[in-house]
Amino acid sequence: MLKKLLSYIIPIKILKTKSTLSKTIEVTWANGELVLDSENTNYSYGSLQRILRKGLKHFGFEKIVAMEHILVLGVAGGSVIKTLVDEICYEGRITGVDIDSQIIEIANEYFQLNKIKNLEIIIEDAFEFVLKTQDRYDLIIIDIFQDTTMPNFLFEKFFVDRICFLLKSKGVVLFNTMCLTAANNFRNQNFIKDFDSTNYKIESIPRVELHNELIIIEKLN
Repeated sequence: MLKKLLSYIIPIKILKTKSTLSKTIEVTWANGELVLDSENTNYSYGSLQRILRKGLKHFGFEKIVAMEHILVLGVAGGSVIKTLVDEICYEGRITGVDIDSQIIEIANEYFQLNKIKNLEIIIEDAFEFVLKTQDRYDLIIIDIFQDTTMPNFLFEKFFVDRICFLLKSKGVVLFNTMCLTAANNFRNQNFIKDFDSTNYKIESIPRVELHNELIIIEKLN
């Protein structure tokens, strides 16, 4: 409790470790809440939770509550899952996929992710999982970073087509991207411009918490 109170004055680091995939990982008390950070950016809770919460609000908490199955690609500390369960009171199935088992161990120990009853965590590469899964989803949240870098496959047509195929009728994709350079901005512009919008609506929410852009894809039928 003392560390939590002091964190309103100065951040208090309680864990610093290394992950094979994510390199430096830190758990810190900041402004009265635990946050999970990589070396150069916030991984869970803090600003990232605010970013994804804004995306979820964009298409409505009531719509989310009625969904049956949500897929989260890139779990980290699980802040978006906590938003779904604690704030939105979502009771349907949640499948979380993350390649980094060490991150999930930290999420379980410090953020009690393993106590969420309607959550299944799968340790696997997101690309491989998306290729193999036979399920269909009402909402797919893509939040995959290695520190400040996003894997190239996230923007490739094959992966995007597969993600859209996995959506149920009227399903939604919430894709969190980071734009730190002009090249990142150009990448996102091309992604949106080249997207096949015949059966989908695509829009973006730029400059969320300064450096993030949310891309939202809605299946029209």
